[in-house]
Amino acid sequence: MGQEIERKFLTRSDSWKEGLKGRLFRQGYLSSVKERTVRVRLVDDLGLLTIKGITRGISRLEFEYRIPADEAAELLENLCERPLIEKTRYLLDHEGFGWEIDEFHGENAGLVVAEIELENATQDFPRPDWLGEEVSDDPRYFNANLIHHPYSQW
Repeated sequence: MGQEIERKFLTRSDSWKEGLKGRLFRQGYLSSVKERTVRVRLVDDLGLLTIKGITRGISRLEFEYRIPADEAAELLENLCERPLIEKTRYLLDHEGFGWEIDEFHGENAGLVVAEIELENATQDFPRPDWLGEEVSDDPRYFNANLIHHPYSQW
């Protein structure tokens, strides 16, 4: 059983982006109910199927499996809820902590979210200058909710 402990933040500037190259992610949901989400993701030639449980605080159960890229593409095109989530993900190390920064496209363009995975819910970490407001507890920023209420409609 996997446990994901993650905190989400907005960014206050794009200074984090200097010199980074991102990867395009396309993802969709076969199930987006809050009790469980089932996500299909395609990154380059990597297909992934991810199952996540309900979020409790900043943690939840998470299981992830590789699937063939052509099957991931077919699921995205034919079975996933709309709109699909498209974003460029950037990986950044800050003082020994890894950050994933997602710059959204399409109906969620303009939204940039920085995430950090932690070992436990009370773990301390250094905060970069570009880090903005924490949105870990705001369900509007969950990817599964962005398909029902895209950022462009807020």
